[in-house]
Amino acid sequence: MYKLWDALTEAKKYHWVELSHPLNNDSPYWPGIPKGAVELGATCFDWGNEMLDCLIQTFKFPGQFGTHIDFPGHFVKGRELSETYGVKDLIFPLCVVDVSEKVKEDPTYVVTSGDIREYEEKYGPIPDGAFVALRTDWSKKWPDMDALSGTADDGSENFPGWSMDALRYIYEERNAAANGHETLDTDASLEAAAAGDLACERYVLDKGKLQVEVLTNLDQVMPAGAVLVVSYPRIEGATGLPARVWAITE
Repeated sequence: MYKLWDALTEAKKYHWVELSHPLNNDSPYWPGIPKGAVELGATCFDWGNEMLDCLIQTFKFPGQFGTHIDFPGHFVKGRELSETYGVKDLIFPLCVVDVSEKVKEDPTYVVTSGDIREYEEKYGPIPDGAFVALRTDWSKKWPDMDALSGTADDGSENFPGWSMDALRYIYEERNAAANGHETLDTDASLEAAAAGDLACERYVLDKGKLQVEVLTNLDQVMPAGAVLVVSYPRIEGATGLPARVWAITE
Protein backbone atom coordinates (compact mmCIF):
# COMPACT_ATOMS: atom_id res chain seq x y z
CA MET A 1 0.00 0.00 0.00
CA TYR A 2 2.85 2.38 0.86
CA LYS A 3 5.77 2.25 -1.55
CA LEU A 4 8.52 3.25 0.87
CA TRP A 5 7.41 0.75 3.50
CA ASP A 6 7.47 -1.95 0.86
CA ALA A 7 10.91 -0.77 -0.29
CA LEU A 8 12.23 -0.94 3.30
CA THR A 9 10.87 -4.45 3.72
CA GLU A 10 12.65 -5.43 0.52
CA ALA A 11 15.88 -3.67 1.56
CA LYS A 12 15.98 -5.55 4.86
CA LYS A 13 16.25 -8.78 2.89
CA TYR A 14 19.77 -7.72 1.94
CA HIS A 15 22.88 -7.92 4.14
CA TRP A 16 23.44 -4.80 6.28
CA VAL A 17 27.10 -4.43 7.25
CA GLU A 18 28.50 -2.24 10.03
CA LEU A 19 31.52 -0.37 8.64
CA SER A 20 32.47 1.65 11.74
CA HIS A 21 34.53 0.66 14.76
CA PRO A 22 33.09 0.79 18.30
CA LEU A 23 34.59 3.53 20.47
CA ASN A 24 35.56 3.72 24.13
CA ASN A 25 38.01 5.67 26.27
CA ASP A 26 40.90 3.43 25.17
CA SER A 27 40.31 3.76 21.42
CA PRO A 28 43.32 5.08 19.48
CA TYR A 29 43.54 8.45 17.78
CA TRP A 30 46.17 10.51 15.96
CA PRO A 31 49.07 11.18 18.36
CA GLY A 32 49.19 14.86 17.40
CA ILE A 33 45.93 15.38 19.30
CA PRO A 34 46.69 16.31 22.94
CA LYS A 35 46.20 13.75 25.67
CA GLY A 36 42.92 14.16 27.49
CA ALA A 37 40.98 14.92 24.31
CA VAL A 38 38.80 11.83 24.83
CA GLU A 39 36.40 11.36 27.72
CA LEU A 40 33.39 9.25 26.80
CA GLY A 41 30.42 8.55 29.03
CA ALA A 42 31.31 10.72 32.03
CA THR A 43 28.36 10.99 34.40
CA CYS A 44 27.00 14.52 34.83
CA PHE A 45 23.57 13.59 36.30
CA ASP A 46 23.34 10.37 38.28
CA TRP A 47 20.75 7.88 39.42
CA GLY A 48 19.02 8.72 42.68
CA ASN A 49 18.71 12.45 42.04
CA GLU A 50 15.58 13.81 43.70
CA MET A 51 14.86 16.12 40.75
CA LEU A 52 14.63 13.22 38.26
CA ASP A 53 15.82 9.62 38.66
CA CYS A 54 17.85 9.10 35.48
CA LEU A 55 21.39 9.00 34.10
CA ILE A 56 22.91 11.67 31.81
CA GLN A 57 26.44 11.48 30.40
CA THR A 58 28.83 13.81 28.60
CA PHE A 59 31.05 12.90 25.65
CA LYS A 60 34.33 14.62 24.77
CA PHE A 61 36.22 13.62 21.62
CA PRO A 62 38.20 15.09 18.70
CA GLY A 63 36.42 15.32 15.36
CA GLN A 64 38.89 12.89 13.82
CA PHE A 65 38.24 10.00 16.20
CA GLY A 66 37.66 6.38 15.25
CA THR A 67 35.72 5.85 12.04
CA HIS A 68 35.12 9.45 11.00
CA ILE A 69 34.12 11.69 8.14
CA ASP A 70 36.34 14.58 7.02
CA PHE A 71 34.93 17.75 5.48
CA PRO A 72 36.90 20.04 3.11
CA GLY A 73 37.53 22.66 5.82
CA HIS A 74 39.67 20.11 7.68
CA PHE A 75 42.59 20.81 5.32
CA VAL A 76 41.50 23.87 3.33
CA LYS A 77 40.82 27.18 5.08
CA GLY A 78 37.38 28.60 4.43
CA ARG A 79 36.00 25.49 2.75
CA GLU A 80 32.85 23.51 3.55
CA LEU A 81 32.22 22.21 7.07
CA SER A 82 29.73 19.75 8.52
CA GLU A 83 26.59 21.88 8.19
CA THR A 84 27.00 22.06 4.39
CA TYR A 85 25.83 18.51 3.82
CA GLY A 86 22.24 17.31 3.76
CA VAL A 87 20.98 13.78 4.12
CA LYS A 88 20.90 13.22 0.35
CA ASP A 89 24.64 13.95 0.26
CA LEU A 90 25.37 11.03 2.60
CA ILE A 91 24.13 8.00 0.68
CA PHE A 92 26.24 6.59 -2.15
CA PRO A 93 26.67 3.75 -4.63
CA LEU A 94 29.60 1.83 -3.12
CA CYS A 95 32.63 0.51 -4.99
CA VAL A 96 35.07 -1.59 -2.95
CA VAL A 97 38.52 -1.86 -4.52
CA ASP A 98 40.26 -4.87 -2.96
CA VAL A 99 44.06 -4.72 -2.74
CA SER A 100 44.29 -6.83 0.43
CA GLU A 101 46.36 -9.56 -1.21
CA LYS A 102 48.88 -7.00 -2.48
CA VAL A 103 49.05 -5.49 1.01
CA LYS A 104 49.88 -8.92 2.45
CA GLU A 105 52.92 -8.95 0.19
CA ASP A 106 53.78 -5.29 0.77
CA PRO A 107 52.35 -3.50 3.85
CA THR A 108 53.31 -0.14 2.32
CA TYR A 109 51.49 -0.83 -0.95
CA VAL A 110 50.51 2.31 -2.87
CA VAL A 111 47.26 1.97 -4.81
CA THR A 112 47.48 3.14 -8.41
CA SER A 113 45.05 4.06 -11.16
CA GLY A 114 45.94 0.67 -12.63
CA ASP A 115 44.29 -0.98 -9.63
CA ILE A 116 41.16 1.09 -10.27
CA ARG A 117 41.15 0.14 -13.95
CA GLU A 118 41.49 -3.54 -13.03
CA TYR A 119 38.46 -3.12 -10.78
CA GLU A 120 36.47 -1.53 -13.62
CA GLU A 121 37.40 -4.33 -16.02
CA LYS A 122 35.68 -6.77 -13.62
CA TYR A 123 32.76 -4.71 -12.36
CA GLY A 124 32.18 -1.85 -14.79
CA PRO A 125 32.88 1.89 -14.57
CA ILE A 126 32.70 3.68 -11.25
CA PRO A 127 29.31 5.44 -11.35
CA ASP A 128 28.72 9.15 -10.84
CA GLY A 129 28.49 10.07 -7.19
CA ALA A 130 30.12 6.86 -5.99
CA PHE A 131 31.91 6.26 -2.72
CA VAL A 132 35.14 4.42 -3.56
CA ALA A 133 36.42 2.40 -0.62
CA LEU A 134 39.87 0.87 -0.45
CA ARG A 135 39.91 -2.60 1.07
CA THR A 136 43.30 -3.44 2.60
CA ASP A 137 42.12 -5.49 5.63
CA TRP A 138 44.19 -3.05 7.71
CA SER A 139 41.19 -2.65 10.02
CA LYS A 140 42.00 -6.05 11.55
CA LYS A 141 44.82 -4.25 13.40
CA TRP A 142 42.33 -2.12 15.39
CA PRO A 143 42.68 -0.99 18.19
CA ASP A 144 46.49 -1.37 18.34
CA MET A 145 47.81 2.10 17.50
CA ASP A 146 51.34 0.92 16.71
CA ALA A 147 49.99 -1.75 14.39
CA LEU A 148 47.63 0.70 12.68
CA SER A 149 50.54 3.09 12.14
CA GLY A 150 52.90 0.30 11.10
CA THR A 151 55.44 1.70 13.54
CA ALA A 152 58.91 0.31 12.84
CA ASP A 153 61.88 0.07 15.22
CA ASP A 154 63.20 3.37 13.85
CA GLY A 155 59.89 5.09 14.64
CA SER A 156 58.80 5.39 11.02
CA GLU A 157 55.20 4.71 9.98
CA ASN A 158 54.48 2.08 7.36
CA PHE A 159 51.00 1.46 5.97
CA PRO A 160 49.19 1.19 2.63
CA GLY A 161 46.97 3.82 1.07
CA TRP A 162 46.04 5.98 -1.85
CA SER A 163 48.28 7.63 -4.43
CA MET A 164 47.58 10.91 -6.16
CA ASP A 165 47.39 8.95 -9.41
CA ALA A 166 44.54 6.76 -8.12
CA LEU A 167 42.62 9.66 -6.59
CA ARG A 168 42.87 11.77 -9.74
CA TYR A 169 41.45 8.84 -11.66
CA ILE A 170 38.35 8.39 -9.48
CA TYR A 171 37.67 12.14 -9.29
CA GLU A 172 38.81 13.46 -12.69
CA GLU A 173 38.33 10.48 -15.01
CA ARG A 174 35.29 9.41 -13.03
CA ASN A 175 32.95 11.58 -10.98
CA ALA A 176 33.18 9.96 -7.55
CA ALA A 177 31.74 11.88 -4.60
CA ALA A 178 33.87 10.45 -1.81
CA ASN A 179 36.54 7.95 -0.90
CA GLY A 180 37.28 5.85 2.16
CA HIS A 181 39.89 3.54 3.63
CA GLU A 182 40.71 1.39 6.66
CA THR A 183 43.92 3.21 7.60
CA LEU A 184 44.29 6.34 9.74
CA ASP A 185 45.43 8.42 6.75
CA THR A 186 44.48 8.81 3.10
CA ASP A 187 48.05 8.84 1.85
CA ALA A 188 50.10 5.66 1.78
CA SER A 189 53.04 6.19 4.16
CA LEU A 190 55.54 6.21 1.27
CA GLU A 191 53.52 8.91 -0.53
CA ALA A 192 53.32 11.07 2.60
CA ALA A 193 57.04 10.73 3.24
CA ALA A 194 57.90 11.65 -0.35
CA ALA A 195 55.59 14.70 -0.33
CA GLY A 196 56.43 15.82 3.22
CA ASP A 197 52.69 16.33 3.62
CA LEU A 198 49.39 14.47 3.47
CA ALA A 199 49.13 15.67 -0.12
CA CYS A 200 46.53 13.09 -1.18
CA GLU A 201 44.17 14.04 1.63
CA ARG A 202 44.71 17.71 0.83
CA TYR A 203 43.86 17.01 -2.81
CA VAL A 204 40.60 15.22 -1.95
CA LEU A 205 39.37 17.94 0.39
CA ASP A 206 40.52 20.78 -1.87
CA LYS A 207 38.29 19.32 -4.59
CA GLY A 208 35.34 19.64 -2.20
CA LYS A 209 35.00 15.88 -1.84
CA LEU A 210 34.30 13.89 1.32
CA GLN A 211 36.24 11.04 2.84
CA VAL A 212 35.71 8.51 5.63
CA GLU A 213 38.73 7.14 7.44
CA VAL A 214 39.24 4.04 9.62
CA LEU A 215 36.52 1.93 8.02
CA THR A 216 36.10 -1.75 8.89
CA ASN A 217 34.38 -4.92 7.60
CA LEU A 218 34.88 -4.08 3.92
CA ASP A 219 35.61 -7.79 3.45
CA GLN A 220 31.89 -8.41 4.08
CA VAL A 221 30.68 -6.16 1.26
CA MET A 222 30.27 -7.02 -2.42
CA PRO A 223 32.81 -5.17 -4.62
CA ALA A 224 30.02 -3.55 -6.65
CA GLY A 225 26.29 -3.04 -6.31
CA ALA A 226 26.13 -2.09 -2.63
CA VAL A 227 24.91 1.18 -1.11
CA LEU A 228 26.79 3.06 1.63
CA VAL A 229 25.21 5.36 4.22
CA VAL A 230 27.13 7.80 6.44
CA SER A 231 25.59 9.31 9.57
CA TYR A 232 27.08 11.69 12.14
CA PRO A 233 25.92 14.08 14.90
CA ARG A 234 24.45 17.28 13.45
CA ILE A 235 27.09 19.56 14.95
CA GLU A 236 27.73 22.81 13.06
CA GLY A 237 31.19 24.06 12.16
CA ALA A 238 32.93 20.68 12.44
CA THR A 239 35.97 19.80 10.31
CA GLY A 240 35.27 16.14 10.98
CA LEU A 241 33.09 13.93 13.17
CA PRO A 242 32.95 10.33 14.34
CA ALA A 243 30.57 8.56 11.98
CA ARG A 244 28.25 5.57 11.97
CA VAL A 245 28.70 4.02 8.54
CA TRP A 246 26.96 0.99 7.06
CA ALA A 247 26.53 -0.78 3.75
CA ILE A 248 23.52 -2.54 2.30
CA THR A 249 24.84 -5.32 0.09
CA GLU A 250 23.84 -8.50 -1.68
